[in-house]
Amino acid sequence: MRYDTPGMMRWDARAYDSSFGYVSAHGAPLVELLDPQPGERIVDLGCGTGVLTAEIHSRGARVLGIDRSPAMIEKALALHPGLDFIVGDGRDFTVAQPHDAVFSNAALHWMGREPDVVIANVREALTPGGRFIAEMGGAGNCAALTAALSTAWREYGLHEPDLPWYFPTPSEYATRLEKSGFTVRLLEYFDRPTPLDQCPDGAADWVRMFAGSLLQHVPGDMVDSLLGRVNELAAPALRRETGWMADYVRLRFAAVRR
Repeated sequence: MRYDTPGMMRWDARAYDSSFGYVSAHGAPLVELLDPQPGERIVDLGCGTGVLTAEIHSRGARVLGIDRSPAMIEKALALHPGLDFIVGDGRDFTVAQPHDAVFSNAALHWMGREPDVVIANVREALTPGGRFIAEMGGAGNCAALTAALSTAWREYGLHEPDLPWYFPTPSEYATRLEKSGFTVRLLEYFDRPTPLDQCPDGAADWVRMFAGSLLQHVPGDMVDSLLGRVNELAAPALRRETGWMADYVRLRFAAVRR
């Protein structure tokens, strides 16, 4: 989920939509997997600015968007008047009555400190037979990006960065789901190299957006040089003639509450 507390991620909702709109765009197949039906009650967990929440609503479902970031929720409310959005955390959210499905796109890897708590909360939010449909970063996600980041931090004499993400293997996450009372019906694990078309400064722009919390501990006069070094280190693996790529690896699943 997208955090907005001291020491964690603070999100620029406008930049998120304009420069990283692919996060929502790649969620379209996940909405098809969810297959929302008219009248169903669905939670969009880690909804961001509500792009996919609105798409689910357009299928006739009653949907509640939840995100940790007040900035994201503020923009979601402005963009989608009439839809329901609340600030909430996957680690402690509750709903007034059980829902037919919980949907989550590109958010669960932000909740990795306590994945079993998140899964348990999702289960409690569902009716028996309810669906948990999600896509997140899987093992190996952003490996070249994070290797460049960690190397640059060491070269500059900084403490090893405490990366905020949780990228599990398929077997690891399936085991967590099964132990928490779900039956896994589908699990896909695949590479998805993604063009960073709106990132003129390449990997450095990606770090500013998705790992900005790490820069809070870097002296201000060092940031530009440090991120320049991240670009140098990442370029051999991620820069193409057509532009920069992010080395994404995705884990997509459908599970049912037992």
